[in-house]
Amino acid sequence: MYDNFEICDMPLSLKSNRTRVERFLAESGLRLEDVDYYAAVTDEDGCIIAGGGLQGNVIKCIAVGEAARDTGMSNKLISHLIGMATQYGHQTIKVYTKPENRNVFESMGFKVLAGAPHAILMENGVKGISNYTDYLRLTRGNRPEGAAAIVMNANPFTLGHRYLVQHAAHEATTLYVIAVREDRSSFSYAERLAMIQAGCKDLDNVVVVEGSDYAISDLTFPTYFLKQVTDATDTHITLDLDLFARHIAPALGVTTRYVGSEPIDALTARYNELMQEILPQHGITVKAIERLVLDGQPVSASRMRQALADGSYVQAAALVPQTTDPYLIAHLACDSLRAELNTTPKPGLVDLDDNGAHQDMNPELMNRSIDTLLPYFTQLAVYGNECGETYEVPDTQVVRHIGLEAEKAMLTATGGVNTHRGALFAIGLFSLAAGWCSARDDVIGSKQLRELVMQVAEQFSPTAGTHGNDAVNAHRVTGALDLAKGGYQQLFNQWLPAYRSYLADDAENARHRLLLLIMSQLDDTNVIHRVGYEQAQQVKQEAKSMLDDYSTAGMQQMNRDYIARNISPGGSADMMALTLFIHSILN
Repeated sequence: MYDNFEICDMPLSLKSNRTRVERFLAESGLRLEDVDYYAAVTDEDGCIIAGGGLQGNVIKCIAVGEAARDTGMSNKLISHLIGMATQYGHQTIKVYTKPENRNVFESMGFKVLAGAPHAILMENGVKGISNYTDYLRLTRGNRPEGAAAIVMNANPFTLGHRYLVQHAAHEATTLYVIAVREDRSSFSYAERLAMIQAGCKDLDNVVVVEGSDYAISDLTFPTYFLKQVTDATDTHITLDLDLFARHIAPALGVTTRYVGSEPIDALTARYNELMQEILPQHGITVKAIERLVLDGQPVSASRMRQALADGSYVQAAALVPQTTDPYLIAHLACDSLRAELNTTPKPGLVDLDDNGAHQDMNPELMNRSIDTLLPYFTQLAVYGNECGETYEVPDTQVVRHIGLEAEKAMLTATGGVNTHRGALFAIGLFSLAAGWCSARDDVIGSKQLRELVMQVAEQFSPTAGTHGNDAVNAHRVTGALDLAKGGYQQLFNQWLPAYRSYLADDAENARHRLLLLIMSQLDDTNVIHRVGYEQAQQVKQEAKSMLDDYSTAGMQQMNRDYIARNISPGGSADMMALTLFIHSILN
């Protein structure tokens, strides 16, 4: 009956297709999960009789209608999905399926990785679980059985994580800390791994282990990243723990797993509960450590992230070890750039409404540039932190090298468009200084920040041939380097206090008013380059008038006028972002 069936792509972006697939899967007791690609076989009436999807290298949502189950259609459908995954460049393919489908997939070379009452996880290909367990065995080396393990996301690494590691390390001969490998968290996997490594470097019996798809990942435990307790949660948790017990623990010689107590998050609490039921069945002891409490509240990464979102470095830093500080600083640096971009409307500048007086920039490009700069702000803050520990003044050559690499990466990401060169210089210097100060003091002060920035800036020479340097030489205005050498006096004496006053009086328009204040006082070399010195002075007066009689309609009209006149106060935008950054560091 179905000898000549055709497997067709069924784009789920079309609502009609999605509805048909959801209805078809529901008939088999399945739900449609996130997939990048879905293929289906339909009968003469257009009804789906078989279907399956791919998310990355994972086959999902496989179902075959009852009438087609003895036709070999499932094998052909799976072969098609394997072919598509291979075409996308995946060498290993995984599948979630019901236990009763095990034989079908085993006949196609799949092996069971983990099992739960209602689902099994299977895999085939050349680079799979064996590669990861080989890495784990190599990491273990000659260490004996009886080690302990912690699996942590550390988004980011807090004092609570440090407390758990220290407690476990005190009891264990060897403690393996496995970093969850995923990039859906606020901090990337690379950042989180580096934070864990830095936070554990002084503990001799602690070995930080790279994560994989095989421990609390989108693959083994997708509901973890949705933070919802659903009817699928127990299945995902059981698969994750079964995989840990079958593969990861034996490779490392682990017989004890430590976990922090969870008084807040229901899903993590359920994970801990099932861990204490399941792992002992495999000879693995589970030890729960009470969560560290500060100021009457449990220390949590979510609490820290909220402080960061509120723009308070002081509150966030109080919840993390010093080794995590540079990562907070770098994120606040990028947050300040994004806050400047998102301030809408702005006169002649890229914002969420339009591209201002720019033909080569837009919000998407600006956001890409900001994302690209994050690891370089981190490098500067980490280097500053390392120098601060020994009271060394940072080496200008090292700072210059990081800056040039950041600029190169920015230009590559933007196709050669200079989106943030000025902001990179100013915010980069303060990222370095904040990292330095965080190694010396619990609370960063403006005096220490300014002094270090001036010390480092004094060693820089003007960059010949730039529009800013040309304006400085032609009109005797203060350029970016001179501002840095002077410790950004206007920022600390006028712009920052004014911004705090604006926040208290009119928080909704505080950033707009800050920008106008800076525009009214700064000799913006970007404006001078575009329209000349005389018009630049006129721009300062126009900004003062708008500040004195602020309105959103007035800003919108000012934007239209500046677009027509090709005016873009990019230097003022950079100083606005820097002021926001300094405010968050000192807040």
